[in-house]
Formats: sequence, structure tokens, C-alpha cells
Amino acid sequence: MKARLDAIDWKILRELQADGRITNVALAGRVGISAPPCLRRVRALEEAGIIEGYRAMVDGRALGLAVSAFALVGLSSQSEADLLTFEARVRSWEIVRECHMLSGDIDFILKCIAPDLETFQAFVIEELTRAPQVESVRTSLVIRRLKNEPAVPVP
Repeated sequence: MKARLDAIDWKILRELQADGRITNVALAGRVGISAPPCLRRVRALEEAGIIEGYRAMVDGRALGLAVSAFALVGLSSQSEADLLTFEARVRSWEIVRECHMLSGDIDFILKCIAPDLETFQAFVIEELTRAPQVESVRTSLVIRRLKNEPAVPVP
């Protein structure tokens, strides 16, 4: 379902994606309205689920998380019970930062970060491949990140 937004709403989204810490007064000035209606619009965007939350973007490498990798996972069954069990297990793994269910030959892709290769390998061997629903795992290490743009395109 596509949301119905006007030009001001789009401006608000663009500004908040660029700077989630902007004050309401500064945001109102940038989008060309006064502060009270700006705050009402932001709250409406939050309540509608268009704005999901606010986060600081932290560089994992600066914190010693030097290894980024992807794990492509095939399950032995795609029954709803097995999918739900695997999804619950994925949510418990701290090393997994993103998980997407895919169509095609691979069932899930996991984005993982770890302090070192040994930690990632231990996760794959001791946790991921031992999960009862997992039939196959292929991994790829990230050599270089070319783009990291979590914001969505806003017209």
C-alpha cells in the first residue's frame, strides 16, 4: 500500500533521513512550515509506520568488528513451522545483523558481522550449520563495501 504524502511530508522524510537528530524547530524551518504542524506531521508519519524509528549509524569496524560476510542458507523444508523456527533462531544470533527471505534456490540471506574470521567461522560451524532446519550454507566474505545507504529514495 502506497502512502499518500504531500510535498511537505516528502521534505520532512528527506530531512529526517539526512539528519535524524534535527530539532523540530530546525526541521520546520527547512521544510517551510511552523513548528507545531511540523511536529503533528512527524507524529502522523510515525503512527502510520512510515517512520519506523531513529538510530545512530555506527561504524562496526571502528569498534573492532572487522569481518562482514553473507551466508546464503537453504532449508530442508519450507513448511511454515520450519520457517518460523528458523526465523526465531536467526533473531537470537547477535552476529546476524540482517536477514532476508528470498525466492529461488536460496531461502535466506544473512548479513553477519564479527570481530574476526575465527568468530565468523565458529558461528557458521557451531550454530548455523547445526540448526535442524538448515540443509545448506554458502558464505561470502565482504572484500570492500562500495555503498551503504540505508535511507530510502525520496522524491
